[in-house]
Amino acid sequence: MPTRAVQPLDRPYIMAGTLIALMAVIGFWPTYLQPLFTGASEAGQVIHFHATVYFGWLALFVAQAWLAASGRLALHMKVGRVGMIYGIAMIFVGLLVTFSQFADRVAAGNFPAAQSRLLYPFTDMLIFPAFFGAAIAYRRKPQIHKRWMIVASTYLLVAAVLRMPIIGSPRSQVLFIGIWITPIVLAMVHDYVRQRLIHPVYLIGIAALAASGYRDVIRETGMWRIFTEWLATLFV
Repeated sequence: MPTRAVQPLDRPYIMAGTLIALMAVIGFWPTYLQPLFTGASEAGQVIHFHATVYFGWLALFVAQAWLAASGRLALHMKVGRVGMIYGIAMIFVGLLVTFSQFADRVAAGNFPAAQSRLLYPFTDMLIFPAFFGAAIAYRRKPQIHKRWMIVASTYLLVAAVLRMPIIGSPRSQVLFIGIWITPIVLAMVHDYVRQRLIHPVYLIGIAALAASGYRDVIRETGMWRIFTEWLATLFV
């Protein structure tokens, strides 16, 4: 299979993929990975399954970045077909876990917690498909496709970044968003330095991530209350 050396313009995609995976490990280390490796994890099987699917996605993303950057485009496209199915499956797994945890809290009589903690994972599984769908739609335009993939995979870091001790409690919103968008910002800076280009995909991604970082206000709306109360009736 013909290959080529990784070119300078390809490096940000490899670096972004590696950084995204590293940030996920750092974020989930204290609350999930460390207890898992030390035998102290109390997470249920559903959470373990979700984590396996999520880290599998990150591994696939990094592998795909390497394949494309090293010129193994035929293999990259073949694996990409599997990746599309995997990404769609991951969305359904995310929704399954989200509703499972919501149902558990409702059954335990803790509806306020169920109502509050549903917001982020539920909306994540609505926003991520938009970015992932854009990446699929532009899969035959590599320069756009790979930028959407960076945005989509960066978006999935939200839960990991929220768990980073540096964010604090109550969290620093500016620090949270600043750390969260780091992979996109670094890729955008590389574009500008190398090509004097600020790609609109990155601008859309940063704007969307920054806006979604303030979605907590939705919890106080009547629409959210009505929706969660209706949803709770399905699990009673």
